[in-house]
This record gives sequence, C-alpha cells and structure tokens, in this order.
Amino acid sequence: MSQASEPRDLRLTQLEKIYANGFTAVHPLDLTIPQGSFFALLGPSGCGKTTTLRMVAGLEVPTAGSITIGGTEITYEKPYRRPVNTVFQSYALFPHLSIADNVAFGLKRRGIKDTAKTVADMLELVELTAQASKRPQQLSGGQQQRVALARALINQPEVLLLDEPLGALDLKLRRAMQLELKRIQTEVGLTFVHVTHDQEEAMTMADTIAVMNAGRIEQLGSPADLYDNPATTFVANFLGQSNLIAGNVVGEDTLAGAPVVTVDMEGTIVSIPKERAHVTSGKGWVGIRPEKVLVAPAGEPIDAPGNHFTGGTIIDTSFIGVSTQYVLRTAWGQEISAFEQNTGARGVLAPGTAVDFTWRPEFAFLLDASQDATAGVDLGEE
Repeated sequence: MSQASEPRDLRLTQLEKIYANGFTAVHPLDLTIPQGSFFALLGPSGCGKTTTLRMVAGLEVPTAGSITIGGTEITYEKPYRRPVNTVFQSYALFPHLSIADNVAFGLKRRGIKDTAKTVADMLELVELTAQASKRPQQLSGGQQQRVALARALINQPEVLLLDEPLGALDLKLRRAMQLELKRIQTEVGLTFVHVTHDQEEAMTMADTIAVMNAGRIEQLGSPADLYDNPATTFVANFLGQSNLIAGNVVGEDTLAGAPVVTVDMEGTIVSIPKERAHVTSGKGWVGIRPEKVLVAPAGEPIDAPGNHFTGGTIIDTSFIGVSTQYVLRTAWGQEISAFEQNTGARGVLAPGTAVDFTWRPEFAFLLDASQDATAGVDLGEE
C-alpha cells in the first residue's frame, strides 16, 4: 500500500516524559487517534495531558518513544515542520491587525500572496464574515476564540491541537462554543485533539476520550462507555458522580437471559451485568450513578425491577430546577446520592423523610475493592 493511501492516524508509541528533576510527567503510553476523529485528553491538573499535547506539538522533547502521523515520524521535527497547529487558551491574536489579517498571517508568512478567498472561506466557516475588518479588542471572547481557530485551520494542518481552548469563557458561552467547535470539526473533517479538565466539555464534543491520571491513561473509550461502564474508581468519580458501596462477590448467574455477577451488598444479593463487572471474585465496589437511583417515601411502590432497599432517610435536599438532588443515609449508615427529574409527578422529599430506594440491575457496575473509593472525587471542580 502506498503511503498516500494509508490512514493518517496520529500514533503515540511508548511516549514518555521525565524532567531533569526526575519527575515523570507522562509514563510510557501507547495511543492511536484515528484520522478525522475528535479526541479528548481529559484529566485533572498535573495528570500529564498538556505535556502529551506539547510533545505532539513539538514544544516538549520526549524522553523516549515516538510520534507518527500516517507513516511519517515527527518525534523530533521542529514545531513549524509538523503538519500540526495548536490553539491555546490565550488566543495570542495580534492587536494591531484586523481579523482578516490575523487569519491570513500564517499564509502570508509562508509567502502566499493571494489569500483573500481562503481567508473569506475560513471566516465564513467560523461565522465571522461580518467582523473581518475589526480588531481583536472589538470582539467578544467567543469571537476571539473562533479567530484563533480560523488562524490555525487556514494552514490546513492534519492535526489540530486544542489546549483548554474554552477555559477563559464564561459557562454559557463555553457551552455554546462546545457545539460550535464540534460543528467546525465535522465540517472540516480534521483530527482534533482536545485537552481539558472539564468532563462535560469532553463528553459534549469528543468521539473518544482518554481519561488521564498521574501520567497514565486510566481508560479509553466513547463518552457513553466511560460513563456507563467505568473501569476504575478514578474514572467513576472523575467523570460524573458515583455511589460506591462495598460488597462481596458471591458467584455468577443469569438474569433475563444475560450473564451477571452476584454480590452480597450489606446483606442483600444484587446483580451486576458481567460485562460491567471488573472483578469476579473477592471484594468489590458496587457502583451506581445517582440519576439511576430511584427513591420513594417508605412503603410506597417504586416502578423498577431491582433490589429493594428499606430504612433510608433523606438528609439533604437540593432543588436545582430540572432535577432535585437528594443525599440519603442508608440503613447501614452510608450516605449516597440520588438525582430525580422534576416531572411534577411527586413533590420534593424533605430532609428527615423515611424512604426506600432501588435501581435497575443493568445500570450497576462492579470495581476492584483494592482501589480507593474516593479517587477522582472533587478533582473535576477546577
């Protein structure tokens, strides 16, 4: 097969970064990012995600390993010789140039004279045609971010690197820009590699997420895979919230024709789908997301086939409009969270209310009890 017809995937092979003081920022990692995908490196500060991005950009020299795009190795190429462009959180626009000239800068630097049509097409892509003659300081933060994006895209990189590009925007604008970035990536069809600590941002935009922790990839998969079936306590807690309840594996069985692992959880036998059981013997953490926990006043029926737990008490109620978030104390003394959609079917349960609770078995997962149940908690609140 000729090199031209090979997929131009970005491939990191045993890529490692150890600083002079002996600190290992990135442990040897292997990663293949398919051509044309929107890929997110997600993790808390200091997890190695930005260092990984900077090695791809050529701004950090790897200690070991290789970086290739298609069949071309770029591990030690100068940054300007790589088919890669980077958009940073600080947009670094030239204040004395118009928006059109900012976007054209890379082309003119390469000696390309006739840039007007290319710049016009790029401004149309990022929906800034009407702003072409303005200066950066006349634009909003979101518009400046799109100028920086256009300036990077006009160079036709094979890979666009995004380093916390929405971090300087307020929440409402950030959410709007998430959708905008995804639209642009879909239209141009380039490989986007996006570094962020914001779980919602990664899940909104990325086809695939690599969750990083302490210089290693904890888990790789689609947003739905990582959320529904986390493989570690860190992923379970960092990507959303999870209730983790101690249990002992009893054995294996079938439920509605599907294989399950059965667990003795505080005296009640619960079932976990086998594909979501990351241990099959000994002790484990039974995991369930708060929105999957169904709550009702004690003695009232709960419309879900599952293991029914009694003896709970609501200890905190937070009404947040679209849903109500409860903290309840179980009969065995553990505090767990339950989120309930505010459909109007029932009023809000006040603290002190005695409740029963349950969840559908297919939504639970089982993790290794040797892992810290608090790993990843609060790290997403940067």
